[in-house]
Order: sequence, then C-alpha cells, then structure tokens
Amino acid sequence: MKLNTIKIIGFDADDTLWVNEPYYRESEEKFCKLLSGYSDQANTMKVLFNTEMDNLALYGYGTKSFMLSMVETAIKVSGRKVKPTEIQDIIKLGKTQIERSNELIPGVEEVLQKLSTSYRLIVATKGDLLDQERKLEKSELSGYFHHIEIMPEKKENNYRKLLSHLDIQPHEFLMVGNSLKSDILPVVRIGGYAIYVPFHTTWEYEKTFANPEDIDLFQEVHSIKDVPSVVFKGNNNI
Repeated sequence: MKLNTIKIIGFDADDTLWVNEPYYRESEEKFCKLLSGYSDQANTMKVLFNTEMDNLALYGYGTKSFMLSMVETAIKVSGRKVKPTEIQDIIKLGKTQIERSNELIPGVEEVLQKLSTSYRLIVATKGDLLDQERKLEKSELSGYFHHIEIMPEKKENNYRKLLSHLDIQPHEFLMVGNSLKSDILPVVRIGGYAIYVPFHTTWEYEKTFANPEDIDLFQEVHSIKDVPSVVFKGNNNI
C-alpha cells in the first residue's frame, strides 16, 4: 500500500482511540436482568436490537439513543406493565454509561505522537455530538487533532463531504478505524486509503465482510501500535 500521497490521517473514536462497545454490552446485560421478570435475555436482546434499528433514523447513534431504545423495549417486552421505578433504573443505566471515564486503547497516545510529527491528524467519528465531544475532552487527546468531525453517518457521501471540507483529494487521505462497515470500506471505495484495526467487541449493526475486490485496498493490523510502521513504510518520502 503506497502512502506517499497522504496528507491527513483520520481516526475513528469509539473502540479505535478509546474503549466503548464493551460498556454497551455491560449495560445490556444489566438491562436484561432488570427485565427478567417480563422476558428472557434472548427475547429482550432481539427486541432491543430491532428497536435500535427502527430508531436510528430518528435518534442517530450514542448512549442517549440507546437509552431511549431501552425504555421503548421495556414497554414492549413487559406488555406496558413496566414500573416507573424500573424506567428510572433504565435511565440510570444510561447515565452511568455516559459518566464513565475514558479508557484509552493501549498505545494510542504514543501512536498519535509519532504520526503528528509528519501528518495532520483528525478525528472522524459518528454519534451524538455532545456525547462524543465529552468523551474527547475526557480523553485529553484533542491537542493532537487539527479537526474534529462528528458525522450523522459514515457512508461514502459523508466522507466525500469531509474531504471537500478539508480541501484534499481521496488519495491524500488515510482512515484508521475498527469498523469495516463505517471506517474502512466507504473510504477505499471513494479512492482513499485505510488501516483496519479490529476490536474484540463489535456491535451487530457494524458487522460486515469485505468483498474480494476491496481487500487489496486497505491493510489490516493487529494493534493500533502497528499503524505508524505501516504508514511510514508505505511512504517512500519519509
């Protein structure tokens, strides 16, 4: 992967810079226990996922959207018998998740330090604006980034708009992220470059597979710590 044209490197936020998805799994487990008198775990999880999918266009991504979907799921699986105190407990689950301190992915800050000496770095993420800004502030990483982009979605057209705003061409952009669906495939399909850093926990909605013609357009690494070596090796000018 030749990277000698790269000017800007974008980083996804959740589960690329800091831990995120495991917190949702913990909240879901507590949520299912809370509703165990109305529904078994498998059914509750199924209804919750379907509710989240139905609500994406209205609420977007993030913990507040998740919280609203949990409340709606509780009403559904309980046959409208869920108690006000249980609704309060569900809201508390969401608030607790929002208030959690950031756990950075090991090696992130060292990676940003290395790359920031040669490239402009940006955050390109999706989700709730306030939620993502809060997490970035807690991370104490904002000083490494020239630009923060919080998108409603991460599809090809969203990336085109981002690159237009940054005044660069696709071949001048490299994206680093943990989601093939959101971080990798949309970028390479518009002519950019990408480094895929899988995370051990993935939301069902984000799961997908690369087509054979896409595989040669990005590189997969084991850890974010491997990103600088891929970048500098791929750039003959450095």
